[in-house]
Parts: sequence; structure tokens; C-alpha cells
Amino acid sequence: MPYWLYIVLLIILIYVIISVALYYLQDYFLFKPEKLPAAFQFNYENQITEEHNLETRDGAVINGLLFKPKGKSRGIVLYLKGNSKSIKGWGKFAVDFTRHNYNVLMVDYRGFGKSTGKRSQKAIKRDLQRVYDKIKEYTTEDRIILYGRSLGSGFAAKLASMNQPKLLILDAPYYSLTKVTKRYAPFMPLSVLIKYPLPTYKWLKYVQCPIHIIHGTNDKLIPYKTSIKLSKVNPKLTKLHTVIGGGHKNLNTFESYHKMIDDILNTKPKAIDLSTTSIHVKHSSKPDKAKA
Repeated sequence: MPYWLYIVLLIILIYVIISVALYYLQDYFLFKPEKLPAAFQFNYENQITEEHNLETRDGAVINGLLFKPKGKSRGIVLYLKGNSKSIKGWGKFAVDFTRHNYNVLMVDYRGFGKSTGKRSQKAIKRDLQRVYDKIKEYTTEDRIILYGRSLGSGFAAKLASMNQPKLLILDAPYYSLTKVTKRYAPFMPLSVLIKYPLPTYKWLKYVQCPIHIIHGTNDKLIPYKTSIKLSKVNPKLTKLHTVIGGGHKNLNTFESYHKMIDDILNTKPKAIDLSTTSIHVKHSSKPDKAKA
């Protein structure tokens, strides 16, 4: 066998081995779950909580925690978290909505916290729709807000595309998970290998409620330009909120982030009479001539 052919075959073999490894090990790279014993007791200072379990049609159990405001409820935020830990750690962010008198429901994906069941993109989407339907048994959709953080942004976009929530808020979203992964493995056939493509951009096209995208300019994991691109998918319903200097995991440490949440939850959009604006004024392509 010629030496060059041996090298080519070796490269092909290595490529195939890496592809197979990527396919079977991607769950370990993508998800960083924290598992909790069934007897674990959630405890948050100055927070009123209720624990709930929802059984799915395939026998899995989805565990969730409902945070209640101290005042009269204005609605409920279904908070879909990122890819790490469990709602035990994420629960501390509920205050950003309960302080505005919203209930907050956080759920753990399969294999996280106390939730059980075999994980897949299809199963998670089905679970979250079941959770959404359960919420509708207690309130109307015009009181439901979907909040998706990082990994949860894709699932939130999918839910919003299939339902009629009041608002969709995406925090550090990705265009698609395939695009994110391609940054780290540009030569791999990811469209075939990725089991969780999560094409946020496709689902946003069908969302009919107001869309708010929040992103930091210093996000190293999911670049800010991703949200600029996403904001153009459904532009009439989308508003992009920029956290100057914000990274991927620290937006809550910026005062501007909390002002954005306040504006999103409390400011009613006003209709603009465009006939009274300069919207139709066009700049002349010719320089003005100086008058004598």
C-alpha cells in the first residue's frame, strides 16, 4: 500500500472515530445536570414556594418549583433554565419576577434535579408542552410569560411558536445549537451528528407575541451578534435589549439588566402615529449647495 494512501485511510479512520464519539458523547458535553435525592427539601430565604411533580405519558416525572409573589399575582413566568445544575441553584433568580408580583415556575429537564426519564430533544419539547398545558388549567394564556435562558431559549421559542403566551423573553439565546457547536468543530458533519439542533431561528418565525431578546456584548459562549441576527427573524414583534459589557453568566449583576426586565414587565407599548414622524423623510444623495 502506498504511503500516501495509508495516511489518507488513517485520517478517514480518525475522522469516523471522532464523529462516532461526538454523536454518543454529546449529551455529556451539552448537559451538566445536578441530581437531587427525592427527599431533598428546597429552601429559599424570603421566598414562598410549592413543589410539583408532573408525570409524562412515558412514565417520566418532571419536577418543578413554583415561586409565589407576596402581592396579588399578575400572571406566571415559565422560566426555562440553562444546561447546568438544577432548579435548586436557579431558584435564586425567581426574585427578579416575584418582585413584580409574578408567579415563577421553574422545571428541571429530564435527568436534572429530581426529574427522571430518558432525555431527547423531542421528549423535552413534549414535557414542556405538557407543563404549559397544565399551567393553562389554572390561568389564561394572556397571563403566561415564557422566559428562556441560554439552552432554555430554544425550548422557550418552540413553546411560544406553538401557543399564544403574553410575552417571550430570550436571555443570551443561540441562533441554533448546531451553529454554536460548529464554532468548536467546524469540520464535522454536525447537521447529521447533533441530536439537539434546537433551531431557535426557525421557531421564532411563527411566534405571534412580543419577543424581547436580552444579550451581553461580552458574551464569549454565544456572541452578541447572534441576537442581532435573531432580532431580524421576526422584526415587527422583536425588541433587542443590549447589556453593555455583559457576559454569558453575569447579566443579573448589571443594573441595566434589571431595568430592562422592569421595562418589559411594566411598560405598556404605545401605538405610534407614524404620520407625525419623520419616517418618510429621505436624505438627499446630493450635497446641499451653499446659498449665496
